[in-house]
Amino acid sequence: MNKAISAADLSTLVGRETEPSSWFEITQDRVDRFADATNDHQFIHVDAEKAARTPFGGTIAHGYLSLSLIPFLTAEHAPAIEGLVMGINYGTDRVRFLQPVRVGSRIRAHQKYLEVTERSPGQWLIKSQVTVEIENAPKPALVAETLAVFVVG
Repeated sequence: MNKAISAADLSTLVGRETEPSSWFEITQDRVDRFADATNDHQFIHVDAEKAARTPFGGTIAHGYLSLSLIPFLTAEHAPAIEGLVMGINYGTDRVRFLQPVRVGSRIRAHQKYLEVTERSPGQWLIKSQVTVEIENAPKPALVAETLAVFVVG
């Protein structure tokens, strides 16, 4: 869906769902660096030996690490917006972490556009439902309703 779309046509996205992104591997190095960045060094994320003795069977990614990858994962199939100056993460209305992401797993995301609102001239608020899937898992890692503001000039 990477073809260009005008700001005036953004409302045509409502109800559309993108193709899933490419698979992306969650490595222990990435989890460790996220732990360092957030000062969240809980053993289930960074201590493979201790985490192996939990029901997870090994280390898992932080839920917020998976959530933080949404902009990267969804960009692959997002439309290019003509005259885009910048996109800004505005927040989330709802996030549910449904299944932990084991280190070494691969994830991907797809989004469904729920709402498009022109907040002011040249500023568009887009609400999407994003599902982050885990390869070969019965349930997704998370489902989030994300909000982004796109500034068009």
